[in-house]
Amino acid sequence: MRKPLPLPEGSEVLLKERLKQAKTKSEYQRVLCLLLRATTQLNPDKISEMLDWNVGTVRRIQSEFIRKGDSIFSIAERGGRHNQHLTIEEEDRLLAPFMEAARAGGVIVATDIKKQYEEVVGRKVPKSTIYRLLARHDWRQIVPRPRHPKADPVAQEAFKKTLLKW
Repeated sequence: MRKPLPLPEGSEVLLKERLKQAKTKSEYQRVLCLLLRATTQLNPDKISEMLDWNVGTVRRIQSEFIRKGDSIFSIAERGGRHNQHLTIEEEDRLLAPFMEAARAGGVIVATDIKKQYEEVVGRKVPKSTIYRLLARHDWRQIVPRPRHPKADPVAQEAFKKTLLKW
């Protein structure tokens, strides 16, 4: 097994200060992963046991710290709408006229919203994008069916006439 690369000079002091400033559990564990190596010379197997991490994760963090230095602690939050066309506020402004029409008793058609959306965005989008947008803004309109599509009025009338009364 080869000898591990040394941590940069002054790492121990930097890591101790970072440990005090850690705001989240994950940041604290990252710093601790490096500090354990800097102060006690533990191997990644022991550190992974102590932190209840995978050995590969410990090695990756230590390697990144050696290559990139202190910048590995600047982690962006996960999640979010990375592929959005419009922000939530822009979507609200886009839907505002349609919402007003709906409140006034008008019927809203998704294709009209789709056309407006495509004009604002400047490109074609699938219809599913519009339905997801409407769902995101709690758009839900339930319209009762006036009658069943397979209903037979003649058969219904005949049934009414032959209905037995108990």
